[in-house]
Amino acid sequence: MKPTDSAAPASRLRRLVVPALPGTIVLVAGLALATGVIVTLGKGDALFPSGSIGWSLAVLTGVIVGHLVALGRDRWWGGTGSGAALALAVLLLYGWVPATLVSLSVVVLVGAARRHRWRQAVVHGAVDILGIGAAALGLAAFGVASSVRHPWSPPAWNLAVLPEVVVTAAGYLFVSRGLLWVSLAPRTGQLPAIPRTAVLRQALVGIALLGISPLIAVCALHAPLLLPLFAVPLIALDSTLWIARARAEEQLRDPLTGLPNRQWLLERTWTALDDAERVGSRSALVLIDLDRFRSVNDTLGHLAGDRLLLQIADRLRHALPRGAEAARLGGDEFAVLLPTTDSLTSSQRVARNLVAALGSPLDLDGLTLVLEASAGVAVFPDHALDAEGLLRRADVAMYQAKRDRSGVELYEAKRDGNTPDRLGLLGDLRRALDAGDVELHYQPKVGFDGHVAGLEALVRWVHPDRGRVPPDEFIAIAESSGLMPRLTEYVLETALAQVARWRAMGLEVPVAVNVSPRDVHSPGFAGAVAARLARHRVPPGALQLEITEHVLLEDPQRAADTLAGLTAHGVKMSLDDFGTGYSSLVHLRRLPVSELKIDRSFVARLAVDNEDAEIVRCTLDLAHSLGLLVVAEGVEDDETWERLRDLGCDAVQGWLVAAAMPPDETTAWLRARGERGWQRESETAALAAEKAAERPSGQVLN
Repeated sequence: MKPTDSAAPASRLRRLVVPALPGTIVLVAGLALATGVIVTLGKGDALFPSGSIGWSLAVLTGVIVGHLVALGRDRWWGGTGSGAALALAVLLLYGWVPATLVSLSVVVLVGAARRHRWRQAVVHGAVDILGIGAAALGLAAFGVASSVRHPWSPPAWNLAVLPEVVVTAAGYLFVSRGLLWVSLAPRTGQLPAIPRTAVLRQALVGIALLGISPLIAVCALHAPLLLPLFAVPLIALDSTLWIARARAEEQLRDPLTGLPNRQWLLERTWTALDDAERVGSRSALVLIDLDRFRSVNDTLGHLAGDRLLLQIADRLRHALPRGAEAARLGGDEFAVLLPTTDSLTSSQRVARNLVAALGSPLDLDGLTLVLEASAGVAVFPDHALDAEGLLRRADVAMYQAKRDRSGVELYEAKRDGNTPDRLGLLGDLRRALDAGDVELHYQPKVGFDGHVAGLEALVRWVHPDRGRVPPDEFIAIAESSGLMPRLTEYVLETALAQVARWRAMGLEVPVAVNVSPRDVHSPGFAGAVAARLARHRVPPGALQLEITEHVLLEDPQRAADTLAGLTAHGVKMSLDDFGTGYSSLVHLRRLPVSELKIDRSFVARLAVDNEDAEIVRCTLDLAHSLGLLVVAEGVEDDETWERLRDLGCDAVQGWLVAAAMPPDETTAWLRARGERGWQRESETAALAAEKAAERPSGQVLN
């Protein structure tokens, strides 16, 4: 499967450059440090001050390292100002090689204590080396070249040395933070949320460096034994930054469940995609939505709904596979990031396990509830190359799972209405509706006595360039794009106009039109249908609307109100695709339908599959007990016809009777059936043979 083209060219260029950048930084920093050490030793200078100053600096460094290890936080985005302040003070006094040793002591020791961050520790150390080198160049621009043998000792530590201190600190901050962002930031090209929310505090860190570093330098020259006391303000600085970071992290948490939120998920996904690309593996995103959760809120109240969401979040945490991370995106929508996955199949299997775990019964004050869930899966790099694209495609797959009632769906580009090709097709469909280029064909429904029970209007579209577009394809595009109400309006208008013409010819046959759940949930739909009937002067009984039971799944009350309104206007209702979803006696009793249509998937194998035959028989018994007529779809041969007749079916529809025909052909077909109705070819041939046998010998028909 080819990756999608969702990633921007800039992101692709970044993916080519950035993975090699940390290695380059480490290499350059290592060469610079080695060169500095060799040059320093070649001059006979010491690498670090000795005596009381050296020991005091070492003790202060050790205290800082111990504090950082106890904090348990890495130095990502300058989360520790203490090490930087100390390194800058040593740089001012003794040059960049001793300052580098101090910085490396802090970075490497803290990184070693947190072994799972060793890669970041190495990169951070290298970045600090280059940052300190840039600061040393700034200091050299003022003619200052300090070393252990010749420390910088200005005549007075007053405002006269402020330019040197400011340039040195600024050079260190800009180079080190800039390199960190370029080498380790996500591919979005933006600051992550945590440092973005703490930009002002990062500026305060710079001011703290300016204020504390010269004080450390002065104390080292005049009272070195007091240097360890600087641990107090330095630790206070780190603690302040730690609190600021913790507050920033709280903004990335869902306040109800404590799970990370959407912003965190996207940033964490970017990091996972970087890691997966570096090692050549896959990452996956699973989007999970609870089915019919709105009815829980409407019935039990929002407080009960919140308590259920807490249980769902807790259950999701316990069901996560090793390494996976969960987030709540809002409402009843959750996401699970799989940083590493073996294949598309394994990702789908994990999603099924999560859905199964969430589908177990939940207890709420003694009330047992079962909440089903639907999940969509998108995999990097097969489906998208960036975090936003992966989330968008997982969302498409999740809604496909909801529509199909399949539980879990893997993203498929051919079912995505948001691809460029399908978006182009959507625009063409919209123009075709405006121009009247979409046609209706009509397929008859007949009873076993030959009476024509009605016609079903079926949409057909011939694209000027692509030719005939399968109805399933463009109807799916219309449903996913919001164009479905416009398509339904077009079909109703065209069908009713045709019914009016047929009635004027004396052909009074009802016509069925398919409507989607979105149509039924639209406010004013029943009134709009009644208005169209009146405008075309077509009696309500001449129109039948075919619906599926899915109209009750999202907003049962609104659907019930709309269907009741349609029935009150005299419009007949038919339940389509019975047996393919989650049909039940409860649904049948709640839907004001007069007809039930058995799906062709059961009818096609009726004559050869006993299980399908039993399903059809039970369906007929159930429907007839409720006073419903039953129509079998997809009847294509005489044997199926006869089995359905023996089982007591009321009418059939399929190629055995006739394929869907344009209006003119349908008119001719209706007129040809006239008074005698429709008969199978085998019956017509048998009747002709019987009449021929009854004629006297030698009689010739004119």
